Amino acid sequence: MCRNIKTLFNFEPPATGDEIHASALQFVRKLSGFNKPSQANAEAFDRAVAEVSDSARRLLASLHTHAPARDRETEAEKARERSRLRFG
Repeated sequence: MCRNIKTLFNFEPPATGDEIHASALQFVRKLSGFNKPSQANAEAFDRAVAEVSDSARRLLASLHTHAPARDRETEAEKARERSRLRFG
């Protein structure tokens, strides 16, 4: 799985539409191998991003957990620390 796709479930505040769209875009880029599709493929690429965004939005809305919501800043700090340990 692409490392740039972030977990969006169980955060406070909830994932925004922009975050869901960005995640869908990264996913479609990874699947297609295109960073920016040609004009011939742009319609199919954009449709795929929209469909993945819609599916992700529905998925996030339907998931339930008893775990407390995670804090975005705390998780970002943990990621920075892992990166610092890994890359120095």
